[in-house]
This record gives sequence, C-alpha cells and structure tokens, in this order.
Amino acid sequence: MTEGLKGRERREKGRRAMLLAALTLGWLGLIPFGAVGALFSPLVFDHRPNLLNPVAWLGFLLIVGFWIVCILAPFVAWVAWKRGQEPHAWIAIAVPAAWLMAMGLSLQFVPF
Repeated sequence: MTEGLKGRERREKGRRAMLLAALTLGWLGLIPFGAVGALFSPLVFDHRPNLLNPVAWLGFLLIVGFWIVCILAPFVAWVAWKRGQEPHAWIAIAVPAAWLMAMGLSLQFVPF
C-alpha cells in the first residue's frame, strides 16, 4: 500500500513540474511583447499633463519592468522548486500575472 502512495506523490509532483514548465514557457513567450511595450512606453507621456501624473509614471515603470519580470520570475521559481520550496516557486511564477494586472489597472487611469 505504501508503494502506491509514494508513486502517487511522485506522479503528482511530476504533474506540478509540468504545469510549472508550461507557465514558464508562457511567461517566456511574452518577453517579446514586453520588450515592444517597453520600447513604446514613453508614448504614455504624449499627452502633456501626463508628465506630472504619478499614475502615468507608475504605468510607465510597470510597462518597462514587465519583460524583466517575465525573465526573472521563472528563474526564481525553478530555483525555489529545486531547493524544495514549492510554495515559494508558485508565488514566484505568479508574480508576472500580478504585474500584468497592476499594469492594466494603472493604465486605465492614464488619459491618452
């Protein structure tokens, strides 16, 4: 009976590793879009009063940093996974999603 339970744990850990790998590929696939967004991020300030708008600056920094987060988050997640800190790995792989939501939310309040 105990061999079956250990095999089940191993299979579940393998499935979670495949999910982590899929999320890693997804975030790495967004790097080119993040880089293009970073190139065009100064367009946030085309509307002249946006230079004094702190939300515009926040949006600018979130746009510029998104591609960097898409590179660093999977790396940190896999390091945490290899060290046996699985909850930290899931937190790290979720950071780009939270960053993307914060970026979308902040840009809603920037007049164009």
